[in-house]
Amino acid sequence: MLNKYARAFFTRVLTPLAALLLRRGVSPDTVTLIGTGGVVAGALAFYPRGQLFWGTVVITLFVFSDLVDGTMARQSGRSSRWGAFLDSTLDRVADAAVFGGLTLWYAGGGDDLVLCAVSIFCLASGQVVSYTKARGESIGLPVRVNGLVERAERLVITLVAAGFAGMHAFGVPYIEVLLPVALWAVAAGSLITLVQRVVTVRREAAEADSAAGSGPAAERPAVEPPAGGRAEQPSARDNGAA
Repeated sequence: MLNKYARAFFTRVLTPLAALLLRRGVSPDTVTLIGTGGVVAGALAFYPRGQLFWGTVVITLFVFSDLVDGTMARQSGRSSRWGAFLDSTLDRVADAAVFGGLTLWYAGGGDDLVLCAVSIFCLASGQVVSYTKARGESIGLPVRVNGLVERAERLVITLVAAGFAGMHAFGVPYIEVLLPVALWAVAAGSLITLVQRVVTVRREAAEADSAAGSGPAAERPAVEPPAGGRAEQPSARDNGAA
């Protein structure tokens, strides 16, 4: 939901930076790698120690690389399947680092096993939500649904809440409650999104199978599957905004 508006806005804002990096000879893949490294470092160096504010500042500085590298690829005409694969794969790594850092905090100094479990659920459900779209597309389905909470929503809600919660260290009272509320909201939203995508894939698969069964191919004898069952098709790349 945030992707439709926020991504277009920030892409326009970051276009001059993308052009500058291209003139300096920096490749989109380099930006992707540096951005992911910065997010992982910020999340795992600061969050487990409870330094939520500074961790969020570092992560936010690097998370925009996800927009910069795509803009660079379009400007240079170097968009490729490899670049899309690399970007989507490293997005999963960055997301895991953010929620992994929060998990380590609540398992340690944060001393809250319930929120530790919620953070783990946010980490796992985010990965599965992205996988459902990629797997559906890999078997030829359009997966025409975005869902309530996608990657942009997960990151924005979590990072904003973590940043404000970290201000508790500067003497701002009661604000630390924002992060638990945000984690519960992301967990619930991710679960709803997962259900939305599974239902959509089930409906689209039924429609596709019905259309195939009523076509000319239905008159031909079925081809026996290879020994051992139905062959798996290779997975398509994940959608980086998922």
